[in-house]
Amino acid sequence: MLSEIDVKNALLRSVQTEKNAMNFYQIAAKQMKNADAIKTFELLAKEEREHAKHFFDKCDCAAELGDFETFIAQDPDKNDEWLSDLDKALLANFNDQKAMELAMEKEKRLEESLREMAAKIEDPEVRAVFEENAKSTNHHWQLIESEYARIMGMPHETDIDTFVRE
Repeated sequence: MLSEIDVKNALLRSVQTEKNAMNFYQIAAKQMKNADAIKTFELLAKEEREHAKHFFDKCDCAAELGDFETFIAQDPDKNDEWLSDLDKALLANFNDQKAMELAMEKEKRLEESLREMAAKIEDPEVRAVFEENAKSTNHHWQLIESEYARIMGMPHETDIDTFVRE
């Protein structure tokens, strides 16, 4: 189990990770062409901001980060993995498909990390924040995967009945 200091550090890292994810979606959305893909990434950016706020509220980290609005408005951390990977993708023939593939990979890894962290936390309220964010992160992956399938011309899950009957 994690000590109280370790929990605070985990919460601080989670606030920053969610902000980085928000910045990732904001930046990627500005580079995308497909209107529905752009809307998906804009929605995800908004939800990542909400995740950051949940962690921020649990960690009482104003001393380290300042107030939430000031923290969230700071320039993106270009050294973060979310954004450095996006920068690489932008330099290498960026397209909506690549952005979604990268986003799915990031969301899957984040979900695993959140679930691992939740399993180590004794405080039920803090653990619940990690578990809820892991669940929401899985939803993000599903949302991106669905939009990815649509863009790629793959059968959508709502079309399965049509394909099964034919």
